[in-house]
Amino acid sequence: MDPSLILPYLWVLVVLVFLEGLLAADNAVVMAVMVKHLPPEQRKKALFYGLLGAFVFRFIALFLISIIANFWYIQAAGALYLLYMSIKNLYNFFQHKDENEEIGNDSHHYDEDGEEIKTSSKAFWGTVAKVEFADIAFAIDSMLAAMAIAITLPKVGIHFGGMDLGQFTVMFLGGLIGVVIMRFAATYFVELLNKYPGLEGAAFAIVGWVGIKLIVLVLAHEDIGLIPHEFPHGAIWQTIFWAVMILLVIVGWLTSMRNNKKHKN
Repeated sequence: MDPSLILPYLWVLVVLVFLEGLLAADNAVVMAVMVKHLPPEQRKKALFYGLLGAFVFRFIALFLISIIANFWYIQAAGALYLLYMSIKNLYNFFQHKDENEEIGNDSHHYDEDGEEIKTSSKAFWGTVAKVEFADIAFAIDSMLAAMAIAITLPKVGIHFGGMDLGQFTVMFLGGLIGVVIMRFAATYFVELLNKYPGLEGAAFAIVGWVGIKLIVLVLAHEDIGLIPHEFPHGAIWQTIFWAVMILLVIVGWLTSMRNNKKHKN
């Protein structure tokens, strides 16, 4: 590689890692909500399979991005699923609000002798399947965002995976680091939801908001064209998206802290 290309490649990689970290954060929230109902041991396995799937789907998307970019209905299906899951669980959450505000949800996964009560194999693999389905939609989102940044780099003149090797490498490293970030973020979010059950309502709202984000991407797709193609990655939408995300987290956190204080008294 030409030494003069090292600096722009490093800079774009830093930007891409930051972007993938942001994308990994909302992906991790969705994953945490999906596996939260499982007992601790099965939850770890489900997260492992989910993160393995996240890596595999991103790797596949990297090679097939020029093809799957046309499959807008995959993201549309993922968006509708996330909205359905958000609405359904928010309804259940507010229906059983008093129960959800009890502290120490992990204790519900153990019997009187302290033995872990395992979820049935069918229910466990059903949860893993749901996580993997969401991963497919997120993988396309992640790789499209990465490609939009990577193609601004000068080419090194070697083709690999249907694109320039230099650009491919930057996208691969950015996606890999994003999955690693998601690994730690998902585990952290699960622990946070168990420690502060009141946050669960905010988490389900965030899942719905991520679903809306995917809908915006679909509406901006070249084959749909209801909104400008550049809008989902522009400053205005990104500012709106993250402002709402932060607001949901703050509201959820304050509500959870108030409920915890109420139960202590």
